[in-house]
Amino acid sequence: MKITRYQNKEIKNTPHKIDVREMYNKESAQAMLMSLKPGESLKPHKTPVDVFFFIVEGHPTIHIGDENEVCEADTLIESPASIIHYIRNDTDSLARILVVKAPRPSGFALIL
Repeated sequence: MKITRYQNKEIKNTPHKIDVREMYNKESAQAMLMSLKPGESLKPHKTPVDVFFFIVEGHPTIHIGDENEVCEADTLIESPASIIHYIRNDTDSLARILVVKAPRPSGFALIL
């Protein structure tokens, strides 16, 4: 059994300049756990594969294409490939989101 603990993972240097830690990275999928402090946001971007977001903590606003919605913990949101998406934390509390891409995009091994 392999166990990966968030606290033991280093913060990745990404274009988004937020706390992102790689939890899983295989050809079949990539999982990153990100923390958004109040006021922080991902930059709008596209990914060449399907993505899903699982809200672990907080109430971030998920933006996918022309849609946006405040989502609560224990919610899964799907984002299809090649659609602009981003996440914003407009609350006063920390938001933590598990981001899973499947399959892992080639050439994007460590980019959120």
